[in-house]
Amino acid sequence: MKVRFWGTRGSIAKPGPSTLRYGGNTSCVELRADDGTLIVLDCGTGAHALGLSLASGSAPVRGNLLIGHTHWDHIQGFPFFAPLFEADSTWSVYAPGAGDHKFQASLAGQMAYEYSPINIDALHAEVRYHDMVEGVFEIGSVRVTTHYLHHPALTLGFRFEADGASVVYACDHEPHSLYPLDAAPGTAPVHHEDRRHVEFLAGADLIIHDAQYTMDDFPEKLGWGHTPLERAVDYAILARTRHLVFTHHDPERDDDAIDALCKLAREHASGAEHVPEISAAQEGQTIGVAGDSARPPFTLSKPSAFPSREPRKPATVLIVDDDPDMVLLLETALRADGLHVLSAGDGDRALELARAEPPSLILLDMHLPTRDGMEVCRALRSEQDAQLRDVPILVLTGRKLKETDLVAAFVAGATDFLTKPIKPTLVRACVRSWLLRTLPQ
Repeated sequence: MKVRFWGTRGSIAKPGPSTLRYGGNTSCVELRADDGTLIVLDCGTGAHALGLSLASGSAPVRGNLLIGHTHWDHIQGFPFFAPLFEADSTWSVYAPGAGDHKFQASLAGQMAYEYSPINIDALHAEVRYHDMVEGVFEIGSVRVTTHYLHHPALTLGFRFEADGASVVYACDHEPHSLYPLDAAPGTAPVHHEDRRHVEFLAGADLIIHDAQYTMDDFPEKLGWGHTPLERAVDYAILARTRHLVFTHHDPERDDDAIDALCKLAREHASGAEHVPEISAAQEGQTIGVAGDSARPPFTLSKPSAFPSREPRKPATVLIVDDDPDMVLLLETALRADGLHVLSAGDGDRALELARAEPPSLILLDMHLPTRDGMEVCRALRSEQDAQLRDVPILVLTGRKLKETDLVAAFVAGATDFLTKPIKPTLVRACVRSWLLRTLPQ
């Protein structure tokens, strides 16, 4: 496979004399298999130059556009992607969703009359839209595995396998926990979802990973949905990748600052048992990814990546918190996604409601009257009702947990954590991803 970078910047485009070497356009990557299968990853401002390159040929363009999520820096190039305006071109557009085509509405929204002189109906190409969840599917000769990332929007990462080679694109993603903080490079993370992320990356020849921040930027950047560079390096070490390319460069970093990050990343990896090649993504850079044709395919078992179109009863979420303002905030955020919401102000009432109407997911404050969150977790995990035993429990905490607290909570049965103050966007994204994982498709 061949990979070419057309946009490497995160958040907002930053073209100018200080970003000439690494680039100022927002995310867009071109991937081609040996048989010519064309896949475009994200559609930030870098898609404009890619589109002009593709449209310059005489033959109609047939391609596949995979959008990790619909934040503006990943879709703002869509109205300026030239092949979409060619009548003979055919494009399949994929993005996270639950069979409701909300992402299609997001694309159309940025092309509405108020913002754009051209609306989505002006596209002349044949465009097919596909919602995706976690799973596996084929695009030509390329096997695609999708994996939920941790970001304040429903977001997927992608693993591509073709021609004996494997490439992972994971952008935008924040670790579920930064623990252990002072461990040696390549130490396994404490949070089971971070270990699951490493499993998704395992053995890839090339990992293209978000690394917008560094550990020094945290905790100020907690909840923004991006990986500190040092953790991206740890993931690459644990995954035993050949080559890590970090991307989604912060708009405040110029070329010299990214040079310094490359040095930091290589120094961080230098003492590890496995030291991958490490570089920063550069606009215009092309990387050939050679693999091993005898290598067995990636075997992380997953269902189909396409959700059922059958209408479903709205999922039920139980909010357990003794702060009425927090309950109102969470109710407002979740009802915006069409969810049925129940609430309880203490542990005993939470168990009573859960047993009477088993929820699809529980948001559970750690500190409650009558029973604390850990007691409620243990009670639920010992229930005879399988739905209660297995229900995802997202624990809410108003204080920074120590590593030992985190481990103890997982032993009690917690599924994940959200730290107050909570961004409603992150809550919505976490709830949606857990529901899409656990509810029948």
